[in-house]
Order: sequence, then C-alpha cells, then structure tokens
Amino acid sequence: MSNHPDSYTPQQLSLGPYHYSRLELHEMDRYKLSAAKRCQKLLQRLKFQDLVEQLMKLESKIRACYRKYLNINGETLAWMMAIDASFLIEYLQVCALRDREMLSKVPSGMSHLFDYSRRKSSHDAILRDIVMLENQIPLFILRKVLEFQLLSLESADDILYSMLMGSCKELSPFKTVVSLSGVKVSDHAHLLDFLYNIIVPQVEESLEIPEEVKDDSKSTQDNEESSKGPASFLNKLLKSAPCEVIIKLPWKIFLNLLGFGTVNQPNASSESQSVGSSFHQPQLVEEITIPSVSQLSKCGVRFVPTNGSISTISFDKKTCTFYLPRISLDVNSDAVLRNLVAYEASNSSGPMVFTRYTELMNGIIDSAEDAKKLREKGIILNHSTNDEEVANMWNGISRSIRLTKVPFLDKVIEDVNKYHDRQFKVKVGKFVKLSVSGSWKLLTLVAAILLLLITSLQAFCSVYACVRLFHFHALGAADIGLLLVLICS
Repeated sequence: MSNHPDSYTPQQLSLGPYHYSRLELHEMDRYKLSAAKRCQKLLQRLKFQDLVEQLMKLESKIRACYRKYLNINGETLAWMMAIDASFLIEYLQVCALRDREMLSKVPSGMSHLFDYSRRKSSHDAILRDIVMLENQIPLFILRKVLEFQLLSLESADDILYSMLMGSCKELSPFKTVVSLSGVKVSDHAHLLDFLYNIIVPQVEESLEIPEEVKDDSKSTQDNEESSKGPASFLNKLLKSAPCEVIIKLPWKIFLNLLGFGTVNQPNASSESQSVGSSFHQPQLVEEITIPSVSQLSKCGVRFVPTNGSISTISFDKKTCTFYLPRISLDVNSDAVLRNLVAYEASNSSGPMVFTRYTELMNGIIDSAEDAKKLREKGIILNHSTNDEEVANMWNGISRSIRLTKVPFLDKVIEDVNKYHDRQFKVKVGKFVKLSVSGSWKLLTLVAAILLLLITSLQAFCSVYACVRLFHFHALGAADIGLLLVLICS
C-alpha cells in the first residue's frame, strides 16, 4: 500500500470508523445527514433512534468486523453506522437502477453525485471510495436498515442483493461476472467481499507432493533393493567420501584453473547463517517469469479475447493461441484492482487467484507497446487512459505477499514458457548469451597466460640477446600492449 496510498485511502467519502476523523472528508457529512433524514421518513412506525438502539445491541459484532482497535464508544459507533449505512443504501440503490429516467428521483442535494456519463469527477471519486478496503461497513448493518424500512428480512435481502449486483457490475472491470443467485447476502462481509466473489472463480488449492520428497522415497526404495544384491559392497564403496574426493578432485582443479569452480558453492557458515536468519526474514515471493506480449507475438502467438472471467484464461499449444478475458479499464480501475488484491491478501486462506492474474498481466505487459497490442486485439478496453498509463498501472500493482499455487494459471504460464523456449530464435539467442558471458573468464585466463609468456620472453631476450639467436628485436611495452589488444579482439 505504501507505493500508491491514494488508491487505498478515501479522498472524498468516509464510511465506517477508520477515516471518520479526517477533517477533509467532513464535507460529505451534510449529504449523509440528508440521507439519514430521508431514511427516517421511510421507517414504518419507527424512529431513527430505534434503529440506532438496535445497532447498539450489535456493538460487539460490529467491532469484531474491524482488525484495528476502535477508540469509539458504543453509542457513537451505532450512530455512525446508521448514518453511513443510510447514505450507502441510497447511493447503491440509484447506481443499481442504471436508468437515466430514475435520476429525476434523486434528491436535488445529491444530484451532482450521480452521473452515468462519467463527466463529473465526484461520481468516480465516490465509486472509488466505496470500494476501498478501509472504507467498508458490514452488510448486516445494511440488512438491518432495510429490514426496518421494509419490515421483512426476506425483502431486505432481495433488495440488497439487486443493489449489490447492479453496483458491482458497474465497478467490475470484467464483462461477465459470476452469478451468486444461490448465495445469501448474509454470507458476505461487505461490498468489496461481494465484488470479489462475483469476479474471482472458486479454485481449490491442490496439495502436490514436492519433487524432493518423491526423489527421497524413490532413493530409499532403490537403496533397499540394491542392498540385497551382490553389488551392494561396490555401490557403497563408490558412494563413500574418499572415493568421491578422488573422483571429483581432478575435475574441481580443472574448473578452478578455468575460473568456473566457485559458482554458487555456499559454505557451511553461510548456510548456517541463512538458516538462522530465516526465522527473522520473510520468505521471498516467487516472481512470474513469462515473455512479454511483443516477444510472444514475434514467436507466432495469437492473443484472443474471451467474454468470461479469469477462469477462461488458457493457452492452446496446437494453434498457439493465448486466450485472455476482456477487461475494461477506466479512471476507477486502478483503485478497484489494488483493493481487490489487498483484500485477497488479507482475507483469503486459499489460492490467491486474482493476485496471480494481476501478476500474469504484469508479466506480459512490460511497455506501452504491449498494452497497445492487447488493446488492438480487444482484450483491453481502454477508457479515459492511454497505453502508457495502462502499462504503468499493471507494473505498479504490488506482488503477492505470500507464495500461492493456482493450478490452472500456473499450467498456462508453464505452457507459454515451454512454447517460447522451444523456438529456434530463442534458443540461438540464449546460446549466444550464455557462450559470451561464460567465455569471458576463459579469455581472461588466456590473455593473462600470454602476457606472462611475452613478459618472460622479453626478460630472457634482454639478458641473452635474442637478436643474434632468433633474428628479431625485443618487444617494447607498446608492442606488448598492441599484441594483447589484437589477441583479445
């Protein structure tokens, strides 16, 4: 959150206890109070005070929804929740209608907050604020307010569900959202949680046996079988420490002479230090390694959009086709994507599917050219932003804070990398890169040996007069330098 705080901190509207004390957000309080007064008129034979008293009975449940300690007394917290919920219900209700004729029913004092043409900045600012992780209020409070208005919890759930679905369709960057018709509103914590569940498919984290464990089990079985044969003594002898030293010593000496013998050979002290420090340092997160859109396009990969969700991501090896879901980006997308990633990291106990998706997009989009190619293919629907801003947005979203495995996405990444690495151009490029980088040490060794030989020859000739013996003049320092330049070049 530290690299882009504006995407996580409300700029115009405060909902809930985390940002209520910020003075710059108090301008919206008059709109909240107006919404609370209109809510009071809708209450059936009840007063707004009765709603507050009901929320006071839920004080412990409300406090349990927030991770931080709330230094607010119970009555103040209840009034805050009642007023904020009244405003949010009214705002979500109008957003969910998505009908310009219904805008005539919007109170005149709040008309400038609603604008479906997206030409008013206040409309987008409030949409960004209500989706922020630190600006959420529990859905059971919205249910309680609607229950007081409709005198029926079932009707309250139906109305709240339609409001949430309509609002999330406007907030969701994907064209298609997952249907939650069989899921109760009470199963979701808040608006951001509801949005997350209609976007992200449910994926179970696979429990895979590490390769090291498999290898160890195989080796133990092999040892048990080999110990029964007549060649067990010879195998033990060859695997003993003295024999390994005798076999590996000449090869290590040869590698050390060439300068390759000290590559990635940690000693015992460094290993013990790493083990000791691992209790205090967090485990490094594995980064996705995947070619960019431009690199894949040069290898013949075609990018095709889908109208589904993240679950439609796939790679067809036969046709070299990379399928990616359409995503619509606007001025609110950065805040929506970042807060979805933050919510998944703070709440999800299973595979972090959405975070893995953002890392995939981060991997294939390295520049504005990559974003342009995806836009031309219809995968990125760009509204109000340019290709450079799109590339910076994907590259700026924080990576996952913990390791996770998402089987279907990891399979796609693996297939794409295998296809790319099998291409002839890629193989030649990697070979040239490795040969040039690996040969510098050998060339340095050869140049040093030649310098030593030439210097020795010059010293020999200065003593024994090589002109008479070999009929040539002794080389000077300038000649030696020129000769070395010619050899190295």
